[in-house]
Amino acid sequence: MLRWMIRVSCVVALLAAAQFAVSQTEFSADVVDNQKAGKGLTKVYFGKDKMRFDANGNENGGGAVIMNLATQSYIVMMAKQHMYMEMPASAMENRGMFTFFKSGDVENACADWLKLSANKNGTCHKVGHETVNGRETVKYEGTNSNGETRTVWLDSKVRFPVKWQGKNDGGELRNIQEGPQPASLFDVPSDYKKMGMGSMMQHQ
Repeated sequence: MLRWMIRVSCVVALLAAAQFAVSQTEFSADVVDNQKAGKGLTKVYFGKDKMRFDANGNENGGGAVIMNLATQSYIVMMAKQHMYMEMPASAMENRGMFTFFKSGDVENACADWLKLSANKNGTCHKVGHETVNGRETVKYEGTNSNGETRTVWLDSKVRFPVKWQGKNDGGELRNIQEGPQPASLFDVPSDYKKMGMGSMMQHQ
């Protein structure tokens, strides 16, 4: 269980590191991993100030990660165990991610990329405009502090990546549905039990 929680949190952090701009339009979309089909994140929901990533946990029964951009915290939920854990922003490897999601100029996104601590002394440049899965996007290429390259295609309308590619990961959003998202998506079900890190270690 703990291993699954860490793995999903890391995937969310990787995807967050690919973002350049926060969406101003609520939407949902399927998340497709171009390297590990059927594994990892499967769905994303973007509300007014919250994001939810659903994940396929295979033997662990799956779950979700809910990020609260207002309070700079996130919750990991484990569906099979009916448990959840609240995590502060300091627990996420990419700690600048919450500020990052609150930026917003899709045509001038490099400044947001370079603000992330993981990209200190990195580079970024806008490649140009491309159409991805029928969506108009702005393509960017950047490097992190280790010199690793990442390419991101930002949707011009919802201002969110619809495709990303790095050294060891890559994916895209498909079936984007714009519109208000139910508030219940971003709440923990009433029958879930809150767990602390000590209890989580005992249940791994």
